[in-house]
Amino acid sequence: MTGLEIRQRVSLQMMKTLAATIEAKDDYMRGHSYRVAEYSALIAKQLGWSEHEVENLRNAAYLHDIGKIGVPDTILNKPTRLTDEEFAAIKSHTVMGADILKDITLLDHLVDIARNHHERYDGKGYPDGLVGEEIPLSARIVCVADSYDAMKSRRIYRNALPDEEIRRELLDNCGTQFDPQISRMFVDMLDNGMVVIDEDNPAAQGYRDNAAIESVADKFISEVMKTMSSQEKADSVDYLTGLYMRSRGQQVIAALMQDNDGCLAFIDMDNLKKVNDVHGHKAGDRALKLIGNLLAKETENETFAACRLGGDEFLIFMPYSDRASVESVIKRIFEGFESAREADCEIKEAALSAGLCMTTKGAMFESDYTKADKALYYVKQNCKGSYFFYEQLLADNKENTNLSADLRNVAKLLKESGSYTGALDLNYREFARIYEFVNNVGDRHNHNCYLVMVTMNTLPEQLADIEEIEKALDCMEQSIRSKIRKVDVCTRYSSMQYLIILFEPQENQIPNVMERIFMHYYELCDRENFKPQYEYIKMTEVK
Repeated sequence: MTGLEIRQRVSLQMMKTLAATIEAKDDYMRGHSYRVAEYSALIAKQLGWSEHEVENLRNAAYLHDIGKIGVPDTILNKPTRLTDEEFAAIKSHTVMGADILKDITLLDHLVDIARNHHERYDGKGYPDGLVGEEIPLSARIVCVADSYDAMKSRRIYRNALPDEEIRRELLDNCGTQFDPQISRMFVDMLDNGMVVIDEDNPAAQGYRDNAAIESVADKFISEVMKTMSSQEKADSVDYLTGLYMRSRGQQVIAALMQDNDGCLAFIDMDNLKKVNDVHGHKAGDRALKLIGNLLAKETENETFAACRLGGDEFLIFMPYSDRASVESVIKRIFEGFESAREADCEIKEAALSAGLCMTTKGAMFESDYTKADKALYYVKQNCKGSYFFYEQLLADNKENTNLSADLRNVAKLLKESGSYTGALDLNYREFARIYEFVNNVGDRHNHNCYLVMVTMNTLPEQLADIEEIEKALDCMEQSIRSKIRKVDVCTRYSSMQYLIILFEPQENQIPNVMERIFMHYYELCDRENFKPQYEYIKMTEVK
């Protein structure tokens, strides 16, 4: 063996060990590279490749994801939907992997596999958009092996897919994502029990070429791991509250949700800005530390987890399947916070609000996170300083089918004023004063003014996330602003409703006014998740 070959074998072994080490940081990815290498070798054997060619492919496939060393852990392990920028960072691992491996000539296929294993047969893959047999055969093999292992493995955001569903995905994507010959052949191999690998083989933990190379590699990897471990610890804990930071906390919570029934609570501290503005950031920091200590105390149980999402927002997972136990924890946190703030005059204005969502074992983190967020949004709009379950929100929506009765109740509450806060030009209390003024004018001068309620109904088959809801509501706000007159008044009443006072319209023109508002809404918002509707009542009819 020449000196160059020895150096290349050392480099190759270090990379294999590093690939296994990167995976070891995530329980859900551990062993992925080994399994992809073995599945790829099984496919190559079935295609009639020689033993030498199969071994070359096995070693090259082991390094297919080496480029992920350049992708931040916060993105790789994120349990929620990736942004466009984050997905672009994920996709970059193919190019980075090819660049890392470009100077190693000891193995065939290394660069092709690293760069092209996410290409699609129909040309819609990345990074180069190659089509059909433009994609190197080795990369087409690894694409099938990689996708199979991804579907068969548990992830932080889902459980492993059933065998029949995996089989169906492989066949349904023949000729689109996968090479049709390879994917059909692989399904036949599955049907005939030929896709079997030895996951107990020591090689699954990293290949070893010889003792000298192993010693060099292990020393190198030891230094890398010390650096990575130190950095990970610094990046994962919020120094102020002592809780996990957002990324690591979401990962831990998502993992717990895979194994436990429970409840996800989205907690927000109200009036933190006011505390900071009036008493300074040291007072605000004390309030944040207080909530951090209260949550940390609850998470002494290893099946609990909490994190600071950022600013004044926190997330906690409680492994209880009954609401009574969940409420006991939330009340304890709220009472502890209230008791401590009463003893500190500078943080007296601070309070807690929480949205809660009951979760079931194996539930998807992102979906339940969004539901807890929706429940918190309801609390912030309607009853700050308390908590609310998403399930209550659903029940209330189902029960609240008599919109006319609801509008009459709202009109009565407006006459008595109220403490809600809204969104558009006026908050609810100011809107209530205007309402009472207009109502008195109407009584005295026989003006016919109307109260209109606009409700943004979610379609039964749709589950909109909080970003989609906010975008739709922004569009509705713009539409109302642009289509009502200067003498008309509007406000946001609840998380999904608006109130409008129309001053002396012709009653038969109200449908036309609302149609203009809704048509403008549909022009601004191309989302089909919501169907706005309205109803109205003559204000002088409310007694």
